[in-house]
Amino acid sequence: MKKFFPILILFLATAAFAGDSTSVYTKITDWYSNNLNYGTVTLLMTVESSFIPFPSEVVVPPAAYKALQPNSGLNIVLVVLFATLGAVLGALINFYLAKFLGRPIIYKFADSRLGQMCLLDSKKVDQAETFFRKHGAVSTFVGRFIPAIRQLISIPAGIAEMKLKTFVTFTALGALIWNIVLALLGVFAHGQSDLIQKYNSELSMGVLGIVVLFVGYIIFRGIKHKKAK
Repeated sequence: MKKFFPILILFLATAAFAGDSTSVYTKITDWYSNNLNYGTVTLLMTVESSFIPFPSEVVVPPAAYKALQPNSGLNIVLVVLFATLGAVLGALINFYLAKFLGRPIIYKFADSRLGQMCLLDSKKVDQAETFFRKHGAVSTFVGRFIPAIRQLISIPAGIAEMKLKTFVTFTALGALIWNIVLALLGVFAHGQSDLIQKYNSELSMGVLGIVVLFVGYIIFRGIKHKKAK
């Protein structure tokens, strides 16, 4: 894994100083395509889940599709698990940064030049914090299915000093479900991440709707069973 970090830092530095995010994005995706393995899946999903913007739709679907090809050296189950590990690691970066730096510094960073390069601003952070206050700890699970909230929901959780075990559990569960969906789409769409990205918002809302209905059904069954006693 260590050998991948200098490459990633180089790409990010290029983006920061050159300002050509499209070119850097293309370079990263090309590099990923040529170095697709469990390590790079974990690395880019860590980046995706932190405050650095990078779409998971570019990471998981191609890896899942490749895993089904002969002699690929990849297993689709392990792709999902390593992607989930990366998502949790990235979320922990945000969590601990927010926890130790505190709200004022986080908001100041969001409005800084570097924060804006990461597509952040205080309004987005405030939206994530409002979502967290409204829905509580479970928002770190539900938030994994909402594009505008996914990468940022870890920040208010860190500011609120949410219990680490609960945070990791909800984050891992939400990321696992999302990565399973992306892996399946990667198989059916033959790894065409651009096509999946195009319908990202609709996909996210659809998955969220299914999850809400499933959770509602479980709660309904639990209440019904309790009344039956």
